[in-house]
Amino acid sequence: MARLRLSKTDKIILGVCGGLAPHFGIDTTILRIIFVIAAIAGFGSPVIIYLILYLVMRFQ
Repeated sequence: MARLRLSKTDKIILGVCGGLAPHFGIDTTILRIIFVIAAIAGFGSPVIIYLILYLVMRFQ
């Protein structure tokens, strides 16, 4: 399992999905699609979760 950190090369917005995907061993595109579908469908607060993940990964 890779260390949880922001991606500097595989990023579109902040690098969160690019950093989470290797940690969980899945493709980055699949994780991005999951975040987009969750945001459109309104499951919980994916945008807030994304920002919290960014802060955790940025300042660890």
